Amino acid sequence: MDAKIGAVDECKRTLNGVGCIPQNGVCIFQDSHPTPITTAEATLGRHLARRLVQIGVTDVFSVPGDFNLTLLDHLIAEPGLTNIGCCNELNAGYAADGYARSRGVGACVVTFTVGGLSVINAIARAYSENLPVICIVGGPNSNDYGTNRILHHTIGLPDFSQEYRCFQTVTCFQAIVNNLEDAHELIDTAISTALKESKPVYISISCNLAGIPHSTLSREPVPFSLAPKVSNQMGLEAAVEAAAEFLNKAVKPVMVAGPKMRVAKASQAFVELADACGYATAMMPSAKGLVPETHPHFIGTYRGAMSTPFCAEIVESADAYLFAGPIFNDYNSVGYSLPLKKEKAVIVQPDRVVIANGPAFGCVMMKDFLEALSKRIKKNSASCEYYHRIYIPDGQPLKCGPEEPLRVNVLFKHMQQMLSKDTAVIAETGDSWFNCQKLKLPEGCGYEFQMQYGSMGWSVGATLGYAQAAKDKRVIACIGDGSFQVTAQDMSTMLRCEQKSIIFLINNGIKNWNFTALVDAIYNGEGKCWTAKVFHEEELIKAIETATGAKKDCLCFIEVVVHKDDTSKELLEWGSRTFVNEDGESQIEFPWQNRIQRFVGLEHRITDNNIREF
Repeated sequence: MDAKIGAVDECKRTLNGVGCIPQNGVCIFQDSHPTPITTAEATLGRHLARRLVQIGVTDVFSVPGDFNLTLLDHLIAEPGLTNIGCCNELNAGYAADGYARSRGVGACVVTFTVGGLSVINAIARAYSENLPVICIVGGPNSNDYGTNRILHHTIGLPDFSQEYRCFQTVTCFQAIVNNLEDAHELIDTAISTALKESKPVYISISCNLAGIPHSTLSREPVPFSLAPKVSNQMGLEAAVEAAAEFLNKAVKPVMVAGPKMRVAKASQAFVELADACGYATAMMPSAKGLVPETHPHFIGTYRGAMSTPFCAEIVESADAYLFAGPIFNDYNSVGYSLPLKKEKAVIVQPDRVVIANGPAFGCVMMKDFLEALSKRIKKNSASCEYYHRIYIPDGQPLKCGPEEPLRVNVLFKHMQQMLSKDTAVIAETGDSWFNCQKLKLPEGCGYEFQMQYGSMGWSVGATLGYAQAAKDKRVIACIGDGSFQVTAQDMSTMLRCEQKSIIFLINNGIKNWNFTALVDAIYNGEGKCWTAKVFHEEELIKAIETATGAKKDCLCFIEVVVHKDDTSKELLEWGSRTFVNEDGESQIEFPWQNRIQRFVGLEHRITDNNIREF
């Protein structure tokens, strides 16, 4: 794995002449003599702030509370760090998640227990998708440890470890900083572990220590220099030789990108292999945005029976397939229904390669493997040629008649035309997943969603964080009415930060609010905001023209009113295939279950030959 810190692909930050420049994938020191700093700056809070800035975090998302107020004062005092106050802890965590997706690492600051347990759902979400989010909590006074006292903001027991124990399962390192002697070491270990493991970490700072100077904090912190994860050379060579032999004898092999390519930083290596081998190249739905959809060998999204047109036929008829960083959960595999065979597969994980039923090669980094394999693979375009022989282009949605109620597929037809290298798409859990999957991403267009954890309302905070980190892109978010009701408050934070995102609120009247009026009330004439409510295609076209033209410097909120039963075909089919038991009966009652049964039935059954073999 690449060792570079901060931004996903390169070290960008320098601080007072100290920082890191990438050389052969390793961050090295620019200055081996840290600069002395004043006593007022030698506090624990300022040290933490300097560390955050050094790794590329220039914005932290916070909710103040009495245990973190002093800490926030010292974080805010750091010139390179901006505090973004959020409306609640959950949104602060979601914003740090979105920020990490663009910048490579993110941070949030909350208060002890009452704040920590509120943010933990967002931290669990970041853990599920390998995002390095630094969760900082203002903790109890160091003098209260061991006193058997009961503190406020707790559940009323003289036990300060409840929050810590909760975070143990959703972070890769936990630091309790309740004395200054080892504060420097604990903070550095936590941050470096987050970067190395690409997972969230938990740092608790005792509320009385944040403003105290200490001799160990009296100089600028020495920049991190993280050694890259390296492959075992013999294992790498053996894995490449075995994979090349396996794939080169195949008649019609294919490649499929998976979501773990992000943590392996292997997207470019995957593209190089696709160029070299000529195979038809697909992606799992949770890998959208990790591979260029403009690549000449790209054939679409693979999800079994719910794949994009003609993609499943190519993948499932192949006599060999290479999966790079796959996750075969029930969502990705549509209820574990993928008819794939283990004996046909090369599975490449971030640090491991498994070929068919064996052998397996550990300590082999995905990026190294793909790069080396591209030099050994034989060109074979059979699967790509087969795809172009059978492919029939998608039709366009029927045009809405004058004053005809707007349909969701018409909305996404017009959204497609808005995409460019200067935009990024954020797709909320629900039907936006399926509709956004069908968007064809131009080269350079960002794309983020969260299929593993599937947390409702994530996209509001993620839009806030992503837009704050990627100021060179205009974020286009697609949010359902139910999800928006979970996290709507931080529209106000977007306004305070002068963001220019475009939010499409898809309103099918689940539990109806006047969403446009709500955003107008949040706006209240302060900042730059423009809203519209559209019912027909003509109104949608005008709204998009305004949002991308006269109001391009505003936060734009477009409420799209559609019929309550306007559901994508993909959602209906996914529901029928994912939530069934061994007898083909639905396991969960959904409001739209009757529609599922009416349109596609519940006849699907899980077989013994499906993806569970993996």
